[in-house]
Amino acid sequence: MQSRMQKHRMEKESVDLLLTKAMVGHVSTINEDGYPYTVAVHFVYENNKIYFHGLSQGQKIDNIKRCSKVCFEVDEMKSLMLENLDTPCTADTEYESVVILGSATILSDLETRKSILQAVVQKYAPELPDMPYTMINGTAVVEIVIEEMTGKYHK
Repeated sequence: MQSRMQKHRMEKESVDLLLTKAMVGHVSTINEDGYPYTVAVHFVYENNKIYFHGLSQGQKIDNIKRCSKVCFEVDEMKSLMLENLDTPCTADTEYESVVILGSATILSDLETRKSILQAVVQKYAPELPDMPYTMINGTAVVEIVIEEMTGKYHK
């Protein structure tokens, strides 16, 4: 384990809070050539799982169908720490970050997908709670079951 990780490990409550309030996450999948493929996603954290949505076709979905192992990351930069610097090399950043390793599944149950999409709308556009989901058949909803999760901070 990295020394900073030992000194700056986030407690579970802080990890949960960051996963609840962060607006953008990054999901990494493995493409057909074995390379990581990372994209930004809107997501919700519910029942100790990560859920995100997107088009039902594309590289991210193809990668998940081929290999369910994913990495999910969120971070929040709070400020640059520029006081009492001797050189630019001693500048630092106040931040929080969470890295998750898990298994992704494309959900097929319509009611579950609707429920997750409602949670997404509540998080990102709470002023639109009653609008119909006209594109649900073309929308993939992905569930990440968390196998390992670590949070790190620096201040």
